[in-house]
Amino acid sequence: MSNRLPKTASNTLPDAIDRAGLGISPASVEDFRQLARKRLPRQFFDYIDGGSYQELTARENVEAYHRTSLRQRVLKDVSQIDTRCELLGESLALPLVLAPVGLAGCYARRGEVQAARAAQSAKVPFCLSTVSICSIDEVHQATQAAFWFQLYVIRDRAFCIELLNKARNAGVNTLVFTVDLPVVGDRLRDVRNGLNGNGGLRGGLKRAVDILRHPRWIMDVAIQGKPLMFGNLSNAVPDARSLTDFKAWVDAQFDPGMTWDNLGWIRENWDGQLIIKGIMDTEDAKHALHVGADGIVISNHGGRQLDGAPATLDVLPEIKATVKDQCAVLIDGGIRSGADILRALALGADACLIGRAWAFALAAQGQQGVESMLDMLTRELRVAMALTGCTRLADIDEHVLRRAV
Repeated sequence: MSNRLPKTASNTLPDAIDRAGLGISPASVEDFRQLARKRLPRQFFDYIDGGSYQELTARENVEAYHRTSLRQRVLKDVSQIDTRCELLGESLALPLVLAPVGLAGCYARRGEVQAARAAQSAKVPFCLSTVSICSIDEVHQATQAAFWFQLYVIRDRAFCIELLNKARNAGVNTLVFTVDLPVVGDRLRDVRNGLNGNGGLRGGLKRAVDILRHPRWIMDVAIQGKPLMFGNLSNAVPDARSLTDFKAWVDAQFDPGMTWDNLGWIRENWDGQLIIKGIMDTEDAKHALHVGADGIVISNHGGRQLDGAPATLDVLPEIKATVKDQCAVLIDGGIRSGADILRALALGADACLIGRAWAFALAAQGQQGVESMLDMLTRELRVAMALTGCTRLADIDEHVLRRAV
């Protein structure tokens, strides 16, 4: 079967709504989430939606934005709103990056390619995950704009260097190095629905029944979207026959012995922009500066690692005060609207990363869904800027918040 993408968006809006059984046109990230819930087999929806253990931190990431009130201003000239910015030498239409999301090719046919094309259309960066279905080369061949690449701390240094060389040859200039997985936090939804490969025969039958209840997903993704393998890892696990085989290799490759002292090999093998992702503490922010990071991502892995960690928005101000303007400061976790982007910028972020939001939109409507979601966030940011009296991103600071920080 061919894995070629449709010439146009994979689903029209009415078709997506009919398939989902929801009489709504998506007007928010939550609407896309509900559409994704209907379209995806449960194991894949839970993988996007869930967090670790009791999911306290995952929920807290969202609630932190709800707690942060904006200061409404009136009778200011806001007839010209500009959301453009410069980030690490790139000109963006919006202070936003599509964060690395694993398994995106399981949410829509060749999902990473569709998302990268949507980001290209919106003039924002797309970051490809190490554990993507589509490989670096496939995304490069399917798009014109440069994209970012995310790398985990992997024991096999030779394989890491191989991936870095592939990324460099594909025109990647920005590496996002994820450092918050020395061990993997248990995601209880994955245990319950069997995505972690446990559960024996009964678990396998349960997963099979769940998939069979989604015939459109089977045709679009499981059949026409083949091969459903981790494209970047094919050389490392040449005998893999399923995602479970790849997962076993990946889980064994996370390196709990890695420290800041032996991180120099990354800089020795990567001369492009380097962003350290997973910073939640001021001391770690200082370490990132010391190893020569061009940027950091304040991230608790979307609440998928240490359950009980604070919301990323809550630690942003103190980390920004520590690094000041010595590197770019980005943030992820809990961003669900353009107003949330404004809140993050007001507290010191230079830009935001979104993961779940674009994954929901991709699962709901493919490339068209991601493009619609990015348009929606842009409109919301423009409205939030206008109603807080800001016309440029440079105008956004703590004074747009109801209580100055």
